[in-house]
Amino acid sequence: MRFKRVFLIVLDSLGVGETADAANFKDNGCNTLGHINEQYNLFIPNLKKIGFLNTLNMNEDSKVEAYYTIAKPVNAGKDTLNGHYEMVGIKNDIPFKTFNQGFVFEILSGIEQVTGRSVIGNKCCNDDSIIQELGERQVNYGSLIVYTSADSDLQVAAHEDSVPISTLYQYCEKIRALTLQEDWRIGRVIARPFTGTPGKYKFINSGRRDYAVKPPKRTVLDSLLENNYNVIGIGKINDIFDGQGINKNIKATNNTEAINKLTDIMEKNFTGLCMVNLADFDSLYGHARDVQGYANAIEELDVDIPIILNKLELDDLLIITADHGNDPTFRGNDHTRENVPVIIYSRNFKEPKRLSPFETFANIGATIADNFEVESPEIGKSILDELV
Repeated sequence: MRFKRVFLIVLDSLGVGETADAANFKDNGCNTLGHINEQYNLFIPNLKKIGFLNTLNMNEDSKVEAYYTIAKPVNAGKDTLNGHYEMVGIKNDIPFKTFNQGFVFEILSGIEQVTGRSVIGNKCCNDDSIIQELGERQVNYGSLIVYTSADSDLQVAAHEDSVPISTLYQYCEKIRALTLQEDWRIGRVIARPFTGTPGKYKFINSGRRDYAVKPPKRTVLDSLLENNYNVIGIGKINDIFDGQGINKNIKATNNTEAINKLTDIMEKNFTGLCMVNLADFDSLYGHARDVQGYANAIEELDVDIPIILNKLELDDLLIITADHGNDPTFRGNDHTRENVPVIIYSRNFKEPKRLSPFETFANIGATIADNFEVESPEIGKSILDELV
């Protein structure tokens, strides 16, 4: 074991350019980081030092302080689950389904049957406009607001005074069971309680709960747990894997809180993996096509990078990557099929440099498995020996 602790930070949706198969997804020309940088000339000196901007064109940089490269997706989907699954070693050839034009009648009638409540909404929404529009009606009639983002999800919103949060959770558990049918194959059911008064409704972010599917196969996380290593999930990591392969779940409602929780954990003595998802890039800015908000969030992350690096011990490894793209300059509001950055940092590295592109995200999981000498995933190649 070379590294006692590995910290894996996933910058949700921060892709670095179209994949070779982007045309199959109608995503030709997408580039989340590149297009944001073109419009705002990002001031990210700390991320630049560790090779983050170099992942856009893969140019050689002798002054870089970390290994850097890009990883190409092989899984069929461009969603959160497929990206994270691949990262920890799962090959998934069947994408989860999206319902950008609304859910089919059979799903809606099934929801009404298992909950005993009527359904309103049934459209795509990536902000709180749906509760501003339908919140008063939901409260008056006790209906459930059912909607989706451009991801493979089914979200259920209800005012806490109309439907107690605990009851909303029970409904979502029933809906999760309902939507496990292969014909529908929805990645996540999400409970979205809200509060407030007409015109001033707001989501209760701390009350959000995601109900994902179980990973279809074993992951590196399972191998680590079986060998008595810690696997810590911060943010929505636990929800993504439905708790499988994780023995400590730390909730975080935004990027700032997730990073604060990460730096707290870095002060603890443990052996194993800490995996963090920074969801704001995707949920607040990518889907909403908010270029300035996305740029600001990247620059805010840059401020935190020195804090994170300074907390690393000599035998720690830091990996920064992403799970897919979501170009805020692109048409529509769906994810974009992109390669992702891979930054690998240790205070012990003597000659960090550009690495050859990863043919799959799974090289990350394979490298982690190799480090802890546990079972390798079904896909992916370790590059541990290249890190000197």
